[in-house]
Formats: sequence, structure tokens, C-alpha cells
Amino acid sequence: MAKPRKRRLLSKLKPRKQSKFERKMGKAPGTITYMGKREGSQSVVNIMEYNHDELNTSNPSDIDSIVAHRDPPLTSWVDIIGLSDEHFIELVGKRFGLNSLVMEDIVDTTQRPKIDEYDDYLFGVFKMLYIDDETNEIVYEHVALVLLENCVLVFQELEDDVFSGVRNRVKNQSGRIRTRGADYLFFALLDAIVDNYFVVLEYLNHRIETLDELVYQNPTQEIVQDIQDLKKQVLKVRRWISPVRELVGRLIDSENLLITKDTKVFLRDILDHSLEINESLQIYREMSMSLMEMYMSNMSNKMNEVMKVLTIMASIFIPLTFIAGIYGMNFDHMPELHWEHGYVMVWIIMIVLFIGMMVYFKRKNWL
Repeated sequence: MAKPRKRRLLSKLKPRKQSKFERKMGKAPGTITYMGKREGSQSVVNIMEYNHDELNTSNPSDIDSIVAHRDPPLTSWVDIIGLSDEHFIELVGKRFGLNSLVMEDIVDTTQRPKIDEYDDYLFGVFKMLYIDDETNEIVYEHVALVLLENCVLVFQELEDDVFSGVRNRVKNQSGRIRTRGADYLFFALLDAIVDNYFVVLEYLNHRIETLDELVYQNPTQEIVQDIQDLKKQVLKVRRWISPVRELVGRLIDSENLLITKDTKVFLRDILDHSLEINESLQIYREMSMSLMEMYMSNMSNKMNEVMKVLTIMASIFIPLTFIAGIYGMNFDHMPELHWEHGYVMVWIIMIVLFIGMMVYFKRKNWL
């Protein structure tokens, strides 16, 4: 009898939509297939090229003007916004000499953070996390970085990003970025991504502290959903952030000539930050897991308090009910029924019993 019921329940579920992974099934490795949710946007290119004395910005739309910035005398930052235009991304990759597997990873927003080294360029995939000011929620954005000899290619999904500080340093000629090469620009972009992880950690810490306070003060059924959402969020953030520590370590140990020794010194700072971030994430994961346990414990204690009060009230009224039951019987030969002050005596006995039991419970610290 259980099988027909199961079939009836399953029939009420919504029809399963085609997953984004099914779109890649059967295709050859290296096929460019956008795997994100931000489809329909046209790719926009912003270019900054600079040295110590010169800075030029442009927004070219034709591929020849973009590729012209690959090997200039200046350091170039080619920022490509929008990954759903598969034809354009493929064209850029071919003109810059990128491997087809690299191009596949650039548009695969589910790709785990990674670093791949090739003969004449270095490729990295990361997750850019930041807080949306309007929704106050974490935004997960796929970003790919390609380091060439004098150029850094950046592929990102949205116009919003965490690179505004790097842009300002280039424009205002602050710091050492205008005197260094493309490898330092690669470091600066990666450093901006990692530094913004601290903002996300503060957001998670605030949510944990808020829920922790609510669990202790007023544990309600609605908090359970918030705790579950928080647990999923912490695990998701941990999934995208935790590999960065290993990847930065690989960059430091790499013998690739595109990364100079001077830049590796700065990469060690990112490694220190990554270690701190991973330690914090581990703590937040344990705290988010313990929130549900604290909720269940507080709800159990609350239920115990209710049962305690009900038990005390029942214990008080049991002897009073016993007395009332005896004198509520309809027998003719009950001598106490004919006492002149019997009614008053019964009330006195019941009141004394009530007060005596209250004093006893108080001495036992049950009240």
C-alpha cells in the first residue's frame, strides 16, 4: 500500500528542469558553454594601460583594438565584463592564444578555484564575494585572471566588483603599482579579492551573533530556517574560499618567469590572510552547527520549565481534589456533613495544605 502513496506524492512535485550540467554533456572537452545564471548580457571591455608616467583608458568594441593591447610597451589591464556571450569570449581567447580548456573554465561559473601554468601565461579562477548594498546579501561572482608578460586579462560576470581600490591606485598613481609590471597587477587584483573576504566574514559573524542572541532570548520556529540558511551560506563560502590558500602557496613556490621574486614577497601577505580567513571560516562553521544544538537545548529547557510548572500545580491540587472528592460523595451517614463549622474547617485545611506545599517546594528550590 505504501508504493502507490509514494507515487502520488512524487506526482505532485514540479517537473525537473534541465540542469546547467546537462548542457555540457556530450560536448567535446574545451567547448565553450556558459554555465552561469546571468545570461543575455553583452560583453563590455574596459582597458587601462599605464607606466610610471602615462595612463590611458579605453572601451574598444572590436577585437583587433583589444588584442593590440597584448604586447604594448605599457602594462595593460583588459577587463572583460559579461561571460554569456560565448562567441565573443571564444574569439578573445583565440586571439590571445589561450588554450581551449582555459576558455571552457572561464565561462564555467561552477569551476572550483584553480591555478594553471602554461608556457607563456598563467591562468587562475577565483570567486569574488561581496555584499550587495541593496539586498544586504552575499554576491557570488565568477572571475578568471590571465597573466601574460605585459598584460592581465580579467573575465568577470558583473560590472560590480571589488577592484575599485586597484583602479583608484592606478589612476591616482598611489603606491607602487604604476612602477611595477603585470605580475604586480595580478597580485593587486588577487589581493583585492582576498581582502574582501574579510568583509564577508564580518557579515557572517554578525549573522551568527544575532542568531545566537535570538536563540538564547526568544527561540522561535522561524529561527530554525534562519539557522539552516546560515549553515548553507557558511558552507558555500567555505567551498569557494578555502582553496585559495593552497593556490597562493603554489604561486609563491612557482618557478614561472612571469612572477618575479619581488612580487612573491607580496604574495606571502595574501597567504597570511588566507590562513587567517580559513581559520575564521572553520570557527564560523562550528558555531553555525552549534546554533541548532543550542536552539534544541533551549527549546527543551523551555519545555521542561513548562512541565515543571504544570507538575507543581498538579501536585498542589491533588490533595485539595482528594478532600473535595470525599465530601462531594452523596452518602447520608457522613458525620462531618452535620458539623456546624465543617465548611470553614475544610477551607482552613485546604489553605494550610496549599501554603505548606508551596513552602516545601520553595525549600527544595522547585519554585
